[in-house]
Amino acid sequence: MTYSKKDITKALETITAPGEGKSLVESGAVKNIVTFEKEIIVDVTISNPTLQAKKKVEVEIMKAIHESVDQKADVKVNVTAVAPTVAPLKPEKPKVPGIQNIIAIASGKGGVGKSTITSNMAISLQKMGFKVGILDADVYGPSIHLMFDVANARPLSVEIDGRSKMQPVESYGVKILSLGFFTDANQAVIWRGAMASKALNQMIFDAHWGELDFLLIDLPPGTGDIHLSIVQAIPVTGAVIVSTPQNIALADAKKGVAMFKQETINVPVLGIVENMSYFTPAELPDNKYYIFGKDGAKNLAEDIETAFLGEVPLVQSIREAGDVGHPVALQDNTPLENAFSTITKNTLSQLVKRNKDLPPTDIVRITTMSGCSTK
Repeated sequence: MTYSKKDITKALETITAPGEGKSLVESGAVKNIVTFEKEIIVDVTISNPTLQAKKKVEVEIMKAIHESVDQKADVKVNVTAVAPTVAPLKPEKPKVPGIQNIIAIASGKGGVGKSTITSNMAISLQKMGFKVGILDADVYGPSIHLMFDVANARPLSVEIDGRSKMQPVESYGVKILSLGFFTDANQAVIWRGAMASKALNQMIFDAHWGELDFLLIDLPPGTGDIHLSIVQAIPVTGAVIVSTPQNIALADAKKGVAMFKQETINVPVLGIVENMSYFTPAELPDNKYYIFGKDGAKNLAEDIETAFLGEVPLVQSIREAGDVGHPVALQDNTPLENAFSTITKNTLSQLVKRNKDLPPTDIVRITTMSGCSTK
């Protein structure tokens, strides 16, 4: 018995290529199909070099052929991985369907509270009635899954238009995808930039986000591969910069702003949030101690002519709430909930102004390495 290549190809059209958002057939991943009596051999090339991706493709091909062609067929799958030589994520895709606004939360420095700001802004937006998602793009140190108390959750696979997609984990009404869902808590992620970018690609384009008013992207520290990959993949509506009042943090925050304002990137900066602005002891609620300096981020916002979105005090309960997976913005009419609500409202005001005055952001097409010298 000889099988029809047409029937085999039709079966493979139901399988999504890892990180492509297209079927194996559409993406050109299927290089060869050979049939001989009861044997079917399929040669496939994918761009994701991980062992998990290879095994997943192999299993899905065998399952599709057994279900759609012949359950007794002897199927052999040869999967070859060709790692990308650069880190851009799918520049041919101008936007993610169903997502209206994409906001990047960034800073030039680690430890200033980007994830805390991201998680509480998401809660504030959700409480205002918006549909919200978070993409934890800090692939080397993901924490959003911890802050939403879903550390042990795993995204499920759902079939959308005949293709398998990841269903984001939902907590407190916010949809979440993080590399933390796919790695062991004690496992270090030791990836080069291209592999990290590919993982982000899958969480963006192989996920079923549905209809969202806002997708918040929690970026890693610095101005490196992940940042460039994001702006090359999707049109970021605007960026929010997080800093502490400390001079060292402000110097790095200024670099983060400069990155988004570069002519080749040109992502509007909506404003700056100052975290850990001051310390107020519980026993002295009227006292403010400016441990890291005073008005640093507010002065920076004035210097670079961007909006100051608000300040968050250095309070133990914010840290505790994040540690137990219950963001303080879930509280009702408390000073901390009001602080994050104010920041979120100010961000929305800047976003409305940005969408009124500026054209939609385009994805970045970097064609040279100008400004990226290693010297």
